[in-house]
Amino acid sequence: MLSKNAVTVLEKRYLRKDEAGKVVETPEQMFRRVADAIAEAEKAYGKTETETRSIADEFYSLMYDLDFLPNSPTLMNAGRPLGQLSACFVLPIEDSMDSIFETVKHTALIHKSGGGTGFAFSRLRPAKDVVQSTNGVSSGPISFMEVFNAATEAIKQGGTRRGANMGCLRVDHPDILDFITCKKDNTKLNNFNISVLLTDKFMQALDKAEDYELMSPRVGATGKMFDARKVFDLIVNMAWRNGEPGIIFIDRVNRDNPTPHLGQIESTNPCGEQPLLPYESCNLGSINLSNMVYTDDGHKDIDFEKLRKTVRLAVRFLDDVIDVNEYPFNAIADMTRGNRKIGLGVMGFADMLILMGTPYNSEQGIHTAEQVMSFISQEAKKMSVELAEERGAFPNIRGSVYDRPDGMRVRNATVTTIAPTGTLSIIANCSSGVEPLFAVSYVRRVLDGTEMVEVNPHFEKVARERDFYKEDLMKELATKGSIRGVDGVPTDLQRIFVTAMDIAPSWHVKMQAAFQRFTDNAVSKTVNFPETATPEDVREVYQLAYKEGCKGVTIYRDGSRDEQVLSFGSGGKQESGAAQQVSRAPRPRPNRTFGITERISTGCGNLYITINEDEHGLCEVFTQMGKAGGCAASQLEATGRLISLSLRAGVDAKSILKHLRGIRCPTPSWDSAGPVLSCADAIGIVIENYIKAKDSNSGNQPVLKLSDKLDTLIGACPDCGGAVEHESGCVVCRLCGFSKCG
Repeated sequence: MLSKNAVTVLEKRYLRKDEAGKVVETPEQMFRRVADAIAEAEKAYGKTETETRSIADEFYSLMYDLDFLPNSPTLMNAGRPLGQLSACFVLPIEDSMDSIFETVKHTALIHKSGGGTGFAFSRLRPAKDVVQSTNGVSSGPISFMEVFNAATEAIKQGGTRRGANMGCLRVDHPDILDFITCKKDNTKLNNFNISVLLTDKFMQALDKAEDYELMSPRVGATGKMFDARKVFDLIVNMAWRNGEPGIIFIDRVNRDNPTPHLGQIESTNPCGEQPLLPYESCNLGSINLSNMVYTDDGHKDIDFEKLRKTVRLAVRFLDDVIDVNEYPFNAIADMTRGNRKIGLGVMGFADMLILMGTPYNSEQGIHTAEQVMSFISQEAKKMSVELAEERGAFPNIRGSVYDRPDGMRVRNATVTTIAPTGTLSIIANCSSGVEPLFAVSYVRRVLDGTEMVEVNPHFEKVARERDFYKEDLMKELATKGSIRGVDGVPTDLQRIFVTAMDIAPSWHVKMQAAFQRFTDNAVSKTVNFPETATPEDVREVYQLAYKEGCKGVTIYRDGSRDEQVLSFGSGGKQESGAAQQVSRAPRPRPNRTFGITERISTGCGNLYITINEDEHGLCEVFTQMGKAGGCAASQLEATGRLISLSLRAGVDAKSILKHLRGIRCPTPSWDSAGPVLSCADAIGIVIENYIKAKDSNSGNQPVLKLSDKLDTLIGACPDCGGAVEHESGCVVCRLCGFSKCG
């Protein structure tokens, strides 16, 4: 049974639409479309039409019952003309202009088809290095990352997904310090996640408090040494600041590379859970563990028989995807079919623990993770062996880790991956990936700013059963998110219904490590920190992750970024999972607003201040200082933007006034309304007048004018959203200069 939120997401992103944008497919028809398209692969292996139809029916039930869902491109594109079904790609970047811009072209093709891309920039020579062919100097990896970022910005993936990239650089690259800090400005490289590739040599130097040597892609050893502690401190402090860079233990990744004869792994997909060779892609899917629990005489336990059947069918499904997939270009098709990597993972793990009455942050929780994932891994490999007997081993098996006399022949070079399941978990109405609950009750913002209220169904059920469900209590929980310390909630439930921010960071790492021990590829997981966490806390988690055997780690300190897709109350916290970045987001600006513009005299000249409203109340303030330019104009624009951002984020206008009124500058002035101490004070005066006039208005409609001088004000500027005026038979915007007359 699909939830209302699931239907909303499906209609926005997954279901077929006609040329007018109208949805022309039901969720059931989508599942049937996907099942039929994937099952077509069975015919190539001798299945009859009747047998193929039977397998398609099994695939359909697997998805319709929400026991398993494939990655988003498969749901979107299977059985449709595009036919590109993979989510993850890694592309090579060699040290030449031809290679760089060939990869830019390939990136565009992948993003257009709905995939995400990972790159290692480690082969590019550092900035200011010699370029012999031109007698010039190199601009370095960061400059070319900006090229890829701009290309991504220009492409909307498949009409439904914005392109995403992973950028990686080895810690021994000469430009590593610039790379670590390249996202210090949150507005830069915003189509990239970045990760530093930490080597064993670096970690050993860090442990011994020693220096390590930098390696140039062009000449090898440079003789230049960096202090490992200082580099690590920089990584830690940047991650503490805004969550990036993440770190990847690249030598550990390559020790698990099943096809080392084909090359070394240098990068991962955008969320870090899928290490891939150049030109490889991977097809991912997730089992809904919340559906793998049964009740026996009042006791809940894992339904291993159902899980076994689900794993086996899911592996067959993902292997079939490889054959019916329409790849963006031949190099990817050849490498993917040669290694046949699949990535079967899970979602709903936190729900499973809740149903079984097991706290996430407990040794029993860790044991359950190991128990479940080891079982999935064993059954997935058994099924891959059976498929190899039926269809043949993956073509590149000779020279791989499976190429030994006693080695088993397998169909797939890898079978398991723990991926983020942001939208898939909404469809399945379960917790995301292997993350704990984000909150017991919260507001989720998706895509175009749509807000969807979600309440954990398990908590509501037990609250009603134990007779403490009250509307006021639920509202309080929606504001707070966590139930820890809330009066009226039994203490035993407070231990079971723990949220990401209730859990100590070390438990996040231990849980990631538990799943990693039984996962071929890697685990996408976020280690959550409270806003009060220190850089030292981050450092301890990074070192613990290395000690525990993780292949990488991503952290997020609450409140350290500007925008969040998940929020509750007046602030908001991050949903765990590297695939979805979280922040405090203002409500979207509507296409049309209404308001007033008022002129006020300041010591710098006449200041025009526009105040606009939407259906929720005050939403923006624009300012224009006559013909002023330079710093005066830019500072006033910045002030207006910050006020507008605060208003749409829910900050009370009267609170903003307290920070504007009374600010003094060297040239105060007098207006008809009294003294104006500065431009900031002037903005405060106009907002205060607006509020007073609005409060005195007998009706509920916003005040549209404060003086007779504003009779001509109407509408909103299509360019900047500011107020427009009719002037000389035309419509003009004072703020940006827009004129309807050209």
